[in-house]
Amino acid sequence: MIGVSDTEGDCAEWTFPADPGAVRTARGAVRGQLRGWGLDSVGDVAALLVSELVTNAMRHATGPIGVRLVRPAGLDGVLLVEVSDPLPDPPHERVARPDDESGRGLQLVAASSRRWGSRPGSAGKTVWFELTVPERGRDIRA
Repeated sequence: MIGVSDTEGDCAEWTFPADPGAVRTARGAVRGQLRGWGLDSVGDVAALLVSELVTNAMRHATGPIGVRLVRPAGLDGVLLVEVSDPLPDPPHERVARPDDESGRGLQLVAASSRRWGSRPGSAGKTVWFELTVPERGRDIRA
């Protein structure tokens, strides 16, 4: 079910132009929605990873960038985050050298999420990742 665009459950989505202000706007939208859902505990990591993926989309694509948050029905404790762009090429994780200024975004996504992937769309691709939503009252560092 994860990585499939027709997921049931709570959903919020936005479309941003491919310009530098989109990163900050997307980050704010994600944090605000997660706060509204009572999921502040994953707000920082979700906003960071969305920032990375939106930045990647801006660097490589020229069209609109979609961001979607889904709390899948029947999958308690999971948040699905998707970032779409019009470029059909799938993302490739690479190893950045210490002096490289870029190339760490997908490594960060892979290290910080339960799992991640990409899928082709009718006009481009979607890169998605899952975050584990801690149970209320449980220390998220445990």
